[in-house]
Amino acid sequence: MVDSDRGRHRKYCKRSCRQRAYEQRTLTEGTAIPADALILSPDEVTALGDRMFALRCAAEDLATALDEGEDRDGLTALSTELVRLAKEAERLR
Repeated sequence: MVDSDRGRHRKYCKRSCRQRAYEQRTLTEGTAIPADALILSPDEVTALGDRMFALRCAAEDLATALDEGEDRDGLTALSTELVRLAKEAERLR
């Protein structure tokens, strides 16, 4: 399917995304779970918590290095690590 200037804009990027959305809607139908809820397994929640903790620690390390007058190379290394951890933290699957 090609996006063009005419017609409706796509709601989903690909068929598999549309299928996952359908599956979630049907699984939550008739329950108290909101339709827009994000459902994670216990392992996924633990992994996300671990990634967020690592991200916070890296941010604190960078703040400490700034307060202590760390040199440019040290700050560059810390900020590079912070960005890497932030990218990893936003991953849900």
